[in-house]
This record gives sequence, C-alpha cells and structure tokens, in this order.
Amino acid sequence: MARILIDLPEHFVFSTEIPIYISHINYGHHLDNAALVSLVSESRVRFLNSLGYTELDVEGVGIVVADAALQYKSEAFHGETLVFAMAPADFNKYGCDLVWQATEKVSGREVARGKTGILFFDYQAKRPASVPTGFKARTVGLS
Repeated sequence: MARILIDLPEHFVFSTEIPIYISHINYGHHLDNAALVSLVSESRVRFLNSLGYTELDVEGVGIVVADAALQYKSEAFHGETLVFAMAPADFNKYGCDLVWQATEKVSGREVARGKTGILFFDYQAKRPASVPTGFKARTVGLS
C-alpha cells in the first residue's frame, strides 16, 4: 500500500504552541490520532484568527474542510508542547490546502505533518464560493 507523503513549504506563515493534555493521550501512552486532528483544527482556527477571520467569516464567506491527510514522524507525549506551523498552498478556484507541521517545542523533533483542504463556502446560498481575493493576497504575501 502506498504511503501518504506530505511535502512541506519552504516557509510557514503562522505558528502556534499547544500543550498536550492527558485527554490527548491514548492507551498506548502517546498522542491519540483523533486528538491530533483536533489540535490541527485548533491551529487552523488560530491561523484564521491571526488574520482577523473566523471559520464562518473570511471576507463574507465561510470555510468547510474538504479533505485531510497526515503523516506521523514520531510519538508525542503528555506534558510536551507542540508547535504547529501552517501555510496555504495549492490554491484553486474554490479553496486551497493548509499545509502544517507539528514539532515538539523543546527538542524540535518532528511529530507529524499534513494538509487540510479547505473549501470556501457561502452558507446562505449553500454552495461553494470563490477564494476571497484578500485572503489569497494576504496569505500568499506572507510566505
């Protein structure tokens, strides 16, 4: 079976730190995969907030997650702090990927990397919306 391979951008435009709580740990005593997806979602919200947006209002339209992929590089444990770095990539008419990398703060060890495909969405019309030009200009300009 082919494995998922995620290429990272040269530069990330945003980073945030999130501690690993005991509720993030599974029976194997390391970061649970569902918890990692939740931490990536928190990072995405923080990224949007750093630009003055929310998931329901990016220049008048919202976003939905269209797809997601992740690749584990090492375990992470209770008490560690993960640094999530994020950057938009692969823009198309209706969305883009948010590529991310999670590293352990103290050691710099890479824990995981991935991408979340976002689709801009007009919730009132119930249909996809074009990528807001301001969002693209602001985030591409950060790289």
